[in-house]
Amino acid sequence: MTNSPDPPQTAESTRDPNRPRDDGPSLDRRTLLGGLASAGMAATAGCAKKAHSMLNRSNPEQVSLSIKTVPADDDPVATRIARSLATRLKQVGIDATVELLRRENLLIDVLFKQSFDLYVWQLPPLTDPDALRSLVHSRFVVEPGWQNPFGYANLGVDDLLERQRRLPGSRRQDVLSTLQERLAQTLPFVTIAFPSQVRAVRNETVSFQGGPEIHSPVGYCTLDAVGGTGTTGNETATTTAAEPRTLTATLSDPRQTENLNPLATEYRDGWTIPGLLYDPLARAVDGEIRPWLARNLDWGQDDGRDGPVATVTLREDATWHDGTPITADDVAFTYRFLSDTSLGRMESPLPAPAFRGQSTLVESAMPLDDQRIRLSFVPCTRDVAWRALTVPVLPRHDWEQASKQANVPGVQNGPVTRALVRDNIAPVGSGPLRYESRAVRNSLTLVRNDDHFLHRGDTEGLPSWVDGFDFDELTFRVVPSAAVARDLVLAGDADVSASPLRPGAVQEVGASSDVTLHVRDSSAPYHLGFNVRAAPLSNTRFRQALATLLDREHLVDEVFDGFARPAVSPLAATDSVPATLQWAGSDPLFPFPGEDGELDADRARQAFIDAGYRYTNDGRLLAR
Repeated sequence: MTNSPDPPQTAESTRDPNRPRDDGPSLDRRTLLGGLASAGMAATAGCAKKAHSMLNRSNPEQVSLSIKTVPADDDPVATRIARSLATRLKQVGIDATVELLRRENLLIDVLFKQSFDLYVWQLPPLTDPDALRSLVHSRFVVEPGWQNPFGYANLGVDDLLERQRRLPGSRRQDVLSTLQERLAQTLPFVTIAFPSQVRAVRNETVSFQGGPEIHSPVGYCTLDAVGGTGTTGNETATTTAAEPRTLTATLSDPRQTENLNPLATEYRDGWTIPGLLYDPLARAVDGEIRPWLARNLDWGQDDGRDGPVATVTLREDATWHDGTPITADDVAFTYRFLSDTSLGRMESPLPAPAFRGQSTLVESAMPLDDQRIRLSFVPCTRDVAWRALTVPVLPRHDWEQASKQANVPGVQNGPVTRALVRDNIAPVGSGPLRYESRAVRNSLTLVRNDDHFLHRGDTEGLPSWVDGFDFDELTFRVVPSAAVARDLVLAGDADVSASPLRPGAVQEVGASSDVTLHVRDSSAPYHLGFNVRAAPLSNTRFRQALATLLDREHLVDEVFDGFARPAVSPLAATDSVPATLQWAGSDPLFPFPGEDGELDADRARQAFIDAGYRYTNDGRLLAR
């Protein structure tokens, strides 16, 4: 149970092992690749019964844990991982339940209320090691969003997180190796696997030569229309002057039609759609962060004590979607606003959770004129400072008014600003696409912004293949399942699957000569999160014993159908993982006590006994 002020939508015990699986046929990943060229004072975890047990040693009760995740319609992988874990917990004498919540409710419970025992979900993409700082540093333990939702506090880890910001090259790598080893031992969360993202593209309407992930701001700007055609209903027709070329993409997440606020963490699993609407100063392109809305950056001399300084020059004639010029004042406002969305109106700052890690890198932002701004950074290397340039630049004339207080009972504890809760429909952005229309939970239509620098041919500093959006419209069509997405692409009613296809839908799509599958490894791992604020999850050795119950190899084979890579470190998508944490068939620290997915319950129970816990004669694990 979890002591939550809001009851879950659905409570469900583990999956009946006799119930037939509803997965479709699978296609081995290797075969495919080869053939395809605030919130800090929120409720702590556990129910009143559990707290009473810890105080009443004469009459201890069974350990009881709840695992929160989403229903199978939202994410069958997360659901099946949670059910598998619940089965294992029961085998070692723990009373375990699975609670299924809508995506936004899960994120609210985890990221804002901290109302959970365990949860299964994906972390945000971890493409730079510095992203770990806001994720696990103790200074963020009282902040909402992906700022240490686990309640983890380790001064040694804090020191390593600070040091890695300031050290260059191999010295930074040494610190990062120690940091990852420390996290793997103390376990605020368990990294499970990095999924492969498989997307389908209709050959007759879209040409995609590879490079970036398709469903990304850069990816959509590298798609080419084939023969000037686009889907219109059930047909493919040649474009005329009066008929726009529409790119239709299937989307499994209806929340994107309800909220276009780039700061609304509970409505974002990724920032692709806001990234099409809002430009940052710099963007990751071809594995390298390059100037985007900025034309160039001139770095000042580092003195080794203070942080670096950069003078940023904006691209000429850049405008917001309402025609207002983009100026250095907007950039300065953005960094001040992300650090405190109340702009000093409230007693304590209310930073934007979505970009907290990046905004903490900027010490000051001073406009020099309309086109130039000087950014001063906290002590860090230039490689780390670049991260701060990837936040969306916001128009001051649209967001300054959102700094006033807004009260939203049941969503966040304490005061919040309007900026954090506005739905931001018809946003005033600056990106290559602009908002056109929506049908709530059904569709979202964006149209080409012809005033964007890409569409004016101003691509200095970017690869030649980044040349703007080649269609007139991009319509995201919300689908209820991966099977529907598969059918729409195969039938020609959709051009691209924006949300990844589930493994069970891949084989049939891959067999079609009309469709090309594109595979990319995600940098957002599935993980098991712990609320370490209260016993027994506050006990590191208890968390270590729980970690042994996850047979990652078996989960990758059975749950991901091979379309994932098991991992120990959350940085496995980078080149920063030490040899001690490389995956070699099992967890090098806490291996699964069993074989081929079959748990050796006696060995698994011994880990809890070694951690100081006791069992009853009938096998129930007792709270200490």
